[in-house]
Amino acid sequence: MNLDKAKKRIAKQVKKGFNGYPQVSLEYFGKTSDCATDVVILFTLEENTEPQEQKFSSENDVRKDENIQSILVKIIERADAKTVIEVEGVSIIN
Repeated sequence: MNLDKAKKRIAKQVKKGFNGYPQVSLEYFGKTSDCATDVVILFTLEENTEPQEQKFSSENDVRKDENIQSILVKIIERADAKTVIEVEGVSIIN
């Protein structure tokens, strides 16, 4: 899947808003707000349950990594996520 298509599919899911569980949350992290080197995915099956966490890292911006973005789409689809949340911007890590 190409990068633009993957990003559009994720954005479409995010725009739907909260529709219940299962829920997938995406948050990007980096040393600067310009480059996200990590993405953390939280999967919550039901309300009040502990989320499962998975992290992907890259030396370059993960938001521009075709493979990582395609994997995120596949995770969302396979989880049959009713809600997808994406934290705006890049959270700074030290």
